[in-house]
Amino acid sequence: MVLALAALSWLSLCGSGLADTRIALVIGNSAYRSVSRLDNPKHDAALMAETLQGLGFDLVGGSARLDLDEATMRRAVQEFGAKARGADVALVYYAGHGVQVRGANYLVPVDANPSREADVDFQMLDVNVVLRQMESAGTKLNLVILDACRNNPFGGRGLRDGTSGLAQMRAPEGTLISFATQPGNVALDGRDGNSPFTKALAETIRRPGLDIFKTFNQVGLEVKRATGGTQQPWVSSSPVDGDFFFAGQTVAPASTSPSAAGPSPDPAERAWAVTQNTTSIAVLEDFVRQFGATPYGSMARARIDELKTTQTAARPAESPIERAQAILPNPHLVPRMIKRNVSQGYLNLRREPGQKSEILTRIPAGETAMVGGCLMPGDGVSRFTSCRAVWNGVVGWVSSNGLE
Repeated sequence: MVLALAALSWLSLCGSGLADTRIALVIGNSAYRSVSRLDNPKHDAALMAETLQGLGFDLVGGSARLDLDEATMRRAVQEFGAKARGADVALVYYAGHGVQVRGANYLVPVDANPSREADVDFQMLDVNVVLRQMESAGTKLNLVILDACRNNPFGGRGLRDGTSGLAQMRAPEGTLISFATQPGNVALDGRDGNSPFTKALAETIRRPGLDIFKTFNQVGLEVKRATGGTQQPWVSSSPVDGDFFFAGQTVAPASTSPSAAGPSPDPAERAWAVTQNTTSIAVLEDFVRQFGATPYGSMARARIDELKTTQTAARPAESPIERAQAILPNPHLVPRMIKRNVSQGYLNLRREPGQKSEILTRIPAGETAMVGGCLMPGDGVSRFTSCRAVWNGVVGWVSSNGLE
């Protein structure tokens, strides 16, 4: 009878999905003082805070924490670590600037103003500090969600190692880390008040019947569709004990078939369900490091070989952007001023090199963009030199004659 009651209690917990103790810290940094401000993180954080509270999460501070300086940000993380002790689920969501330096990822408070690489340890927050707080709390499941894969705003200030996007990192035991896009890539801010990643995340976690692996896989598919394939969210996960549903499980009819037994308990199988459709070799190599001894490791290695063959094979026709990527695989972006005397009063940021490509946005004269990796004229694309540029999180191309 004791075993039966325990089993019924466990089924009740899984069926509701909301009976566990859930703690969350939500941070959105927009109002940066020394670098370009960001429009959407404050809105993204507010959306996530409202969504998580509706799903039974107890928020540190009672709401989204907005525009935190370095000292306040550290206190918030420390408060989160104390509140998460003994909880079932601990979640940290961050939207704002983030940078990678020497392979480590840092979240950027609004007062950060480093003049050299060594300043990051004192002016920014290493993501590993958040992970250590979770480990110390002894939480059963830890979730770290980073909508921070933007361009490096300090690229011209001595942070030469800091490249765009965030670095690949391995999740500790019982932890899932979700990035807005793949390692080293830049995520889009969005144009309707929320980033494509956070908008998809907030909608998806409200759907019952999705465990965390299916949840983030669905988020990735929706973001990929919404951005035309230019942004693909990425997940790093260690084996997770048990199942977690943000919005609870759906009630399925009783069945004795294996397919009705619920999600597979095999962590390699569940991780492969999230990873198998990626086009990132780095993500697949990370999967092989974690699950290389399983049958899914063999499939991942085969997928790596397939992608390498595809990427090195000669293609009959390349678009201007593909030719540019082949010439400039990793351009070093530096701040450049948009000329104040440009004829239209703004400089077009286009999807591809040349004057005929779609205009993504217009950069007002006098603004500063991150620029680097230029294509010389004479390639049949443009009469002027075209340079890769990032402004307000939008990645595109500008004509160099509009730069100072």
